[in-house]
Amino acid sequence: MEVHAHTHTARKKWTHYFWEFLMLFLAVFCGFLAEYQLEHKIERDRAKELAKSFYEELKNDSANVVLKTANRIKQENAIKYLMKYFKDSSLVNVSKTFAINFLYGINFRTPSLFEPRTVVLEQLKNSGSLRYFKSNELQKLIGDLSIAIYNINDRQQLETDIRMQYINSLIVRHYDYEFDAALKNNDAAFDVAAANYEKSNEVIPFQFKSIEKFDKQGTINGLGLYGMNVGSSTRRVHFQKYIELNAELLKLLRKIYNLK
Repeated sequence: MEVHAHTHTARKKWTHYFWEFLMLFLAVFCGFLAEYQLEHKIERDRAKELAKSFYEELKNDSANVVLKTANRIKQENAIKYLMKYFKDSSLVNVSKTFAINFLYGINFRTPSLFEPRTVVLEQLKNSGSLRYFKSNELQKLIGDLSIAIYNINDRQQLETDIRMQYINSLIVRHYDYEFDAALKNNDAAFDVAAANYEKSNEVIPFQFKSIEKFDKQGTINGLGLYGMNVGSSTRRVHFQKYIELNAELLKLLRKIYNLK
């Protein structure tokens, strides 16, 4: 009779299973930590990239709004001059000073318009990228800036409406387009041509057209509404609010993301 030898595998101790479980757990946990750290690094890098782009956008607009503010002050001063002149001065054979103030006060439009760049701002809001900015203060300032920009656009639309109603008719009836052609003889942009003419000794004849159709009081009131009421308020309130928020955001972005 054959004798069969039976081999028996020794049973593993419970400690062996414990260590196997522990090693597997640690491997999975370390993998999770590595993925978590990688995700956060990607978010931090993305936040830094967005912050840098947003910072450049704000910095460019900070310079632009200062220029537009200066142009508006120039326009407001020209309108004040015209309102006073129209009240009690002759419109026959007007001076170079009158012509220059007519240019800056009435023809001056685009150089006073502030159109903030909002490419990065809209990306932050519409794509959900704002979540990369963990600072509550930063998120709040961005929201406030959006409101300030909306208010500026709304006010400038109001200015356009008033201009269409009260100012454009004044240009159509009384502006001297022969003067205009001579002024822009070298095809320079309007603001450049006006600035060059103001600084020069040249005198280009300016004839105030259709004096007999001039509505003195209506013109004075229209200029007051356009420049001294609506336009001046846009600059003093809404431009100034934007300037303050822009400066706060630039300062905070520099602090958080070490930007220059």
